[in-house]
Amino acid sequence: MTLLRTIRRLDDAVTRRRGTRQILVDARTGVNYEMVAPVARMMAADARVRFAFTASEDGHRLQAIYKEAAPGTRLIGPSRAAFHKWDAYLTSDFMWATLPRGTARIQMFHGVGGKYGFDAPRESMRQWDRLFFVNERRLRNFVAAGAIDADSAAARLIGMPKVDCLVDGSLERNRVLAGMGLDPASPVVLYAPTWSPASSLNQMGLELIERLVALPINVIVKLHDRSCDLRPHYSGGIDWVSRLGPLLDRPNGRLAARADITPCLAAADVMITDHSSAGFEYLLLDRPLIRIDVPDLVRQANVHPDYVRLLAGAAHNVTNAVQAAHTVEMALATPADLSASRRQVATDLFYRPGTATARCALALYDLLQLAPPATIAGAATHEAMPWLQSA
Repeated sequence: MTLLRTIRRLDDAVTRRRGTRQILVDARTGVNYEMVAPVARMMAADARVRFAFTASEDGHRLQAIYKEAAPGTRLIGPSRAAFHKWDAYLTSDFMWATLPRGTARIQMFHGVGGKYGFDAPRESMRQWDRLFFVNERRLRNFVAAGAIDADSAAARLIGMPKVDCLVDGSLERNRVLAGMGLDPASPVVLYAPTWSPASSLNQMGLELIERLVALPINVIVKLHDRSCDLRPHYSGGIDWVSRLGPLLDRPNGRLAARADITPCLAAADVMITDHSSAGFEYLLLDRPLIRIDVPDLVRQANVHPDYVRLLAGAAHNVTNAVQAAHTVEMALATPADLSASRRQVATDLFYRPGTATARCALALYDLLQLAPPATIAGAATHEAMPWLQSA
């Protein structure tokens, strides 16, 4: 190990003299990419930094995972990536690509749903060089679980870059709807279930959508990436795109195609979900949320009880498709109901939204030992929505 460390230090020194810093982003799905995309876009103009994108677990899906990346995005297969020297490795999932030449490994996380033990891992996370936390709650949970030390030098409180666009004014409801061919004058309901054979999509999704499209409203259905995966573990083995297409083939119905859900969130006047990070993200807009209570989903996804209570307390809770459709009409009529609860949960789960992208970029510059551009440093201190800022 001593010899390996010495070789890597020499490799680091030679690489640094070349000037350009190389960052490798690793993803399982398009959702993982969307977590990192705002940061890569912000740093794209800096010639000193170059991003590359891989899929270490599903190299054959590289093009599909990054299909929404800008033209010219540097994609690299996992075998080729292993032979490159990277200054940083960035992922938003618990992935660990084989990189023999060593690198600084950064965990960026994705989602705030509290599923699958993600918020309080039983295994140690001390192998990561940086942990970019989305909120103080998760940081505290990691310490309490023993995953990191209370004084961990790796921990950084960053926020979630993906959702900055929900509060910074860059997404306009009417423009999003016009792009989808929907009438902005009509109310919009977004149905965005999580993935799982136990999700509301599998239990009652068809009935719910049939009831929604019969109302005088626009209906957008946004499937999770994994719900489009035909493997039974993810979708129940159902081709949901084909199944839902005929139901939504009407003037007021749309099946969202992009991996990035934020435009759909910005366009919706009411959202329906079961238990998803997207449901929490929607709270940043302080608009009515309807939660379908699916106990089997909560149990199978190992959702922490605290997160069940948080979402339930900020939403109108229903148990079936009939109740959900009726509640839509009530929520549209009284959108201010539960506003205080929505704001409280949003403040808890999203650290300083609107500035997370710049803060993440600054943390990367610090790790790479590069002086950040003044524009990025200034953006990190901008106040986006005062009521959402952490104390």
